[in-house]
Amino acid sequence: MRRRTRIPPAPLPQRHGVDPVRVRLPAEGAWATVREHLVERLSGAAPGAVEAMFDAGRVVAADGRAVAPDAPYQPGMFVWFHRELPDEVPVPFPLEVVHRDEHIVVVDKPHFLATTPRGSHVAETALARLRRELGIPALGAAHRLDRLTAGLVLFTVRPEERGAYQTLFRDRRVRKEYEAVAPYAPGLVLPRTVRSRIVKERGVLTAREVAGEPNAVTDVELVEHRVDGPARYRLVPHTGQTHQLRVHMTALGVPILGDPLYPVVTAPTPAGDFRRPLQLLARELEFTDPVTGVEHSFRSTRVLRAWSDHREWAAGR
Repeated sequence: MRRRTRIPPAPLPQRHGVDPVRVRLPAEGAWATVREHLVERLSGAAPGAVEAMFDAGRVVAADGRAVAPDAPYQPGMFVWFHRELPDEVPVPFPLEVVHRDEHIVVVDKPHFLATTPRGSHVAETALARLRRELGIPALGAAHRLDRLTAGLVLFTVRPEERGAYQTLFRDRRVRKEYEAVAPYAPGLVLPRTVRSRIVKERGVLTAREVAGEPNAVTDVELVEHRVDGPARYRLVPHTGQTHQLRVHMTALGVPILGDPLYPVVTAPTPAGDFRRPLQLLARELEFTDPVTGVEHSFRSTRVLRAWSDHREWAAGR
């Protein structure tokens, strides 16, 4: 049996609630120095950025010492460094803590805030914010919610317990209920269970339905509707495909209001424009705690604005 490589603890502290980047050098390669490998590996960085990190002593080994610019390449070696944080427009909405104990933190995430650092969203994410605001550096996400979707997200306090909570989501042992505001279609027969096969290709913004064995299942129910106005829907996913709820609602002919991708991709929303968020909310989370055995049931108290004040929402005010 192949022995699993032990990963040393990070020798650098978090910065703004963001972990340092960890890189393990490949077992094989023709690089003469560590720097040469990182220059090639981080080819998307600004010209001279990697060299500047080495010159400033910001690339360190497991012992916390700076890696010299001419340090020879060592297969399997771990190095750490902090990436330059991108300029981010602060998301001007608070993270509401719904529940906190010694094992988990459940928050009600606002629209536009990414769950975890990714791409151009790093310090302005729910994870980084919570680490700073709650003073829990080891906090980790048990699952993720789309940046444009608001609602309940579960985080874990202890790294050694994170796998147990992540397994709940992997094995579909968490009941999740969403709420959406979308057009009302009098001819649409509801409730119903939508089953389809959804694929999401790397580098493509949207997911799509294709022929084949279903891998995405959603219960869709009409909650209420207004005369000459939108409707409120209850969505219960039984699977977790990318953009599943948005794809299924679009396929039913009632795309979720405020969606920049479905049914058609629209121009990107300018940074700092928070006026018309996607009207999708992760309303409920229910599960049996894998560590304590407690039955948890959490509910968001948010109200989707296209429902509470459709005219103002539609006007972008």
